Amino acid sequence: MFSIYKKEMRSYFINPIGYVYLGVFLVFSALLCCYTTVVAASYSTTSYFRYLIFAFIILIPILTMRLFAEERKLRTEQLLLTAPVTLTGIVMGKFLAAFTLYLGSVLLSCLNFIPLYVFGAAERAGTQYSTTQIGPVTGQIVGSVFAVILLGAAFIAIGTFISALTENQLSAAVITIGVIAAMVLLNLLNGLTDADGQQIISSYPIRFVINWVSVLSRFSNFSYGIFDFGALLYYLSITFVFLFLTVRVYDKRRWG
Repeated sequence: MFSIYKKEMRSYFINPIGYVYLGVFLVFSALLCCYTTVVAASYSTTSYFRYLIFAFIILIPILTMRLFAEERKLRTEQLLLTAPVTLTGIVMGKFLAAFTLYLGSVLLSCLNFIPLYVFGAAERAGTQYSTTQIGPVTGQIVGSVFAVILLGAAFIAIGTFISALTENQLSAAVITIGVIAAMVLLNLLNGLTDADGQQIISSYPIRFVINWVSVLSRFSNFSYGIFDFGALLYYLSITFVFLFLTVRVYDKRRWG
């Protein structure tokens, strides 16, 4: 597995994909953080993380589209399947390479919060008494970053599975964008109203199912600094299921 992991990490930076992803992610996150906090004169990071999740619709497929699709396109898939590595090791090696790059970008983007602490310290120094929150809430930031990492792992697992189904990187990217967009935007259906202000989806069971499946609704507790074990299990389950399905795809392909 480690040899696959090293190969994939190396390929991210031999090709421009790794640099493009890191550049776009870090620049976008910096501008987004500036707009939602400094420009908005707010210490709240809730909007920043919400918008960042929407950006994953485009960013995650950049990481995952080539993982297996490129092997099939270059006709190196058979070499991969006959390598002295288990199928689980192959899938995990590729997944962990993409996740490592993602994790590194998320942790680097945490530097965006330094100005908030600087401004907060300066404001507290000049204020003897205040009834409002001065400075960012560390618990909310830590909880949101943790949830973003879990959510990213789930999305990368989905992208890995889709990449294993096709030999065209563009097709893998487009399908992954569609699936992630559906998962992210699903929760918005519960907020849709008609011209009279009535909810379009009035059935409680349907609204409950949508809310249960939605990745955004499960992110909410973390954004308030509350650890949600149910959400943790949900994200890890998605990750496990799609990695397992990827292994099954290649198990069938090896013997088929």
